[in-house]
Amino acid sequence: MTLIDIMLKRRSTRKFNDEPVTKEELEKILQAALLAPTSMNRKPCNFLVVERKETLVELSKCKNHGAELIANADKAIVVVADTMIADTWCEDSSIALTHMHLMATELNLGSCWVQIHLRDKDGVDAEEVLRDIVKIDDHYRIVGILAIGHSDDIPQPHTLDDIDKSKIHFLV
Repeated sequence: MTLIDIMLKRRSTRKFNDEPVTKEELEKILQAALLAPTSMNRKPCNFLVVERKETLVELSKCKNHGAELIANADKAIVVVADTMIADTWCEDSSIALTHMHLMATELNLGSCWVQIHLRDKDGVDAEEVLRDIVKIDDHYRIVGILAIGHSDDIPQPHTLDDIDKSKIHFLV
């Protein structure tokens, strides 16, 4: 499969079955994360792998809407970035999340990026809620969580005809 094929196939999956993600699949997803480029190669991101069902359920309640799917995922990867290493934590984390999302697609796994940054839980910053769950210091920022698992409900791939070329502008 070519990279463009993987990009077309990548879709957010919110329903997972009971088949576990293998150690080898998880390792490839984490390798993809570690291969993600970062500004000035500072590598501020750390990846917290959550496998414990009780913790997945806790994560699923870290914001008001959109995290519920984590409770039924086999695993979740919380991307945390150290702001004392780089001020580009948001960009660096986003690139790592994208790399993991694409690798999950390559492996025929379902995955969904759950945004945490700029979200809340009943008026409390979702990052604060999540920091408390995963027990990390305040200088770590959290852009998102990647929920992963096997799925029988992965949406159909996009096609090149789905691309909105009106978004492209040439400056002359």
